[in-house]
Amino acid sequence: MKQVALVTIHGMGETEPDYAAMLFQTVQQGLVQPAQLYCGTVYYQDLLQYNEQRVWQATGFRLRWSKLRRFMLFGFADAAALEHRKEQPHSLYHYSQLKIARALYLAKQQLTADGKLVLLAHSLGCHVLSCYLWDAQQAKAGVKPAAGIWRDIKRYQAGISGDTPLTDDDISFLRGDRLTALITTGCNIPIFVAAHAIEQIVPFTNPRHDFIWHNYYDKDDVLGWPLADLSDSYAALVTDIDVNAAGGFFGWLAASWNPLSHNQYWREHTVIAALQLQLNIALQTPPVKP
Repeated sequence: MKQVALVTIHGMGETEPDYAAMLFQTVQQGLVQPAQLYCGTVYYQDLLQYNEQRVWQATGFRLRWSKLRRFMLFGFADAAALEHRKEQPHSLYHYSQLKIARALYLAKQQLTADGKLVLLAHSLGCHVLSCYLWDAQQAKAGVKPAAGIWRDIKRYQAGISGDTPLTDDDISFLRGDRLTALITTGCNIPIFVAAHAIEQIVPFTNPRHDFIWHNYYDKDDVLGWPLADLSDSYAALVTDIDVNAAGGFFGWLAASWNPLSHNQYWREHTVIAALQLQLNIALQTPPVKP
């Protein structure tokens, strides 16, 4: 059994199922106890990509700026689809949350009874994960969310744990009660909340006394934003860190924005080192009750 689980969630646009393989290999090289780390992924692009491919084949391939158009089409179609009619029981919002819960359940099966969870989210995945944690914490507080699986988590046992009943400890883990660190990169939550009144811009509830949220953004990345300035409650929960995600030649190109900077965070040495630090802290720190 492992002491710590690292679970990732990808961002917008075309993504392969093994999107985090290189990251996992790099991160493990800097750990004091790499054998005690479980690595898992959330992959929701398969909910979206077939339809996006169909639209691209029908409209996009004849146009100029094809690479940028393809990035924009696949990326913003993801965001629109995940928010569309999300209150419906079979919405993509619902199924993306089911994907997260399933990945977390699988992670829990590999952990010791007091094993810890670290989450890494990129781009649109930050918003998807934030919504999941918001709904989960609302359910914990006795407030029924407006959408998603946390309206009645046990109802969706089959998609999460199969034939195995969800225990109270499972549900506690799924809602983030053992989440010690959240690392976000290229986060675009501000795009989704910009039209809201400031009193409505509130993050999910802090799940633990020792929880940290570090948000990495590049000033040249128009899809990556700081979060602490959104509201006082975000400022109390999130630490923003400015990085040069592309670096070198790509960093020069990113001065006039293009998708390169947005997709380079998980190769940037500051982000890798920070993730390794949080994992090493989790691996060496005795358990703390939520």
